[in-house]
Amino acid sequence: MVDLVIVGAGLVGLASAYRLLCVCPRLKIIVVEKEMQVGAHQSTHNSGVLHAGLYYRPNSYKARLAVKGLRLMVQFCAEYGIRYEQCGKVVVATTQGELPRLHELLERGYANGLRGIRLLSRDELKEIEPHVDGIAAIHVPEEGIVDYGQVCEKLAKLLVDQGAEVRLGARVYQMKKVSPGWIVLTTAGEFHTRCVICCGGLHADRLVLASGDRSPIKIVPFRGEYYRIRREKEYLVKNLIYPVPDSRFPFLGVHFTRLIGGGVEAGPNAVLALAREGYTWGNVNLKDLFDVATFGGFWRFVLRHPFMCCYEVYRSFSRSAFCRSLQRLVPEIQQDDLEPGGSGVRAQAMYPDGRLVEDFYFLERPGILHVLNAPSPAATASLAIGEEIAKKVLKQLD
Repeated sequence: MVDLVIVGAGLVGLASAYRLLCVCPRLKIIVVEKEMQVGAHQSTHNSGVLHAGLYYRPNSYKARLAVKGLRLMVQFCAEYGIRYEQCGKVVVATTQGELPRLHELLERGYANGLRGIRLLSRDELKEIEPHVDGIAAIHVPEEGIVDYGQVCEKLAKLLVDQGAEVRLGARVYQMKKVSPGWIVLTTAGEFHTRCVICCGGLHADRLVLASGDRSPIKIVPFRGEYYRIRREKEYLVKNLIYPVPDSRFPFLGVHFTRLIGGGVEAGPNAVLALAREGYTWGNVNLKDLFDVATFGGFWRFVLRHPFMCCYEVYRSFSRSAFCRSLQRLVPEIQQDDLEPGGSGVRAQAMYPDGRLVEDFYFLERPGILHVLNAPSPAATASLAIGEEIAKKVLKQLD
């Protein structure tokens, strides 16, 4: 019997194992992952931004863990030679109607303890981002960029070096409560453990069902699609440029991101993915689609926001519509400057009444903990989330 089986070798699962071994080096831990690499999905299919915690309700998990997690992630990258850059971000108001929301975000930033944030006038904004058209902005100097794939690989190596096992190609299909502990059944064998931590990301709710429990939420996959800015026009974007987000949704709006490996990315939008790992419109999984189609919460969400849902689908197929969204921030961007980029799928938890789960969500049961909602800023916050999970699980192991 081992002490812990952690399901999912993304950033949150790996960071949880890492923080647990930092506190209790003698723990016997196995991390099981259905893919043949670590960090195969949400952990690496993102824009690689280090989020400072500007947007989140004060004292929420997201606010506390993003602020702490950013500093832990920067420290981790510096210690292990992972390239990162705290290049800063501007959140830009382009109309008078966005100013109240901009000031609200500034107050949230102060409440959440962000360092160095300040309100910029139009002229001050032009000094930082000369090609942005805005009437005011917030400057967030702590934000930055990193390659989260390298973070995943380093965490996995550190775990193995400390005696943990990372078992790839091991899909969990059932978890049985026994006395003592749990039996975790996978396609690579079964494991007897004192405690289980499920960090299943896009399949988080299904792992609850696999453990014999009922999930209070459903994972609805939203795909975010990106364009690359062609090299000749990369000069239009110095660092990170974001719009003032719509407070009704957890999505931050299409924005510009300079990448740590070079280049500039624009996006993402947010459309329903036709598979939980559906990175294109051609990726269709009938089981995943049936799950969404028979979930009343999804249709309540659509009926509540019909224009937004239709427009996001339209923008997915229309480069000109996507470009118009970007031109609100950088008017000089033209449709021909956009080249097809990558995509990512966000595991968005939703309640049966159609409300989106806005905060990180942990479901605790005797001997098992499920991370049910950990979208952005979970990559940035992963080491802090790992600390939070370690505290919860160590109480059960005592």
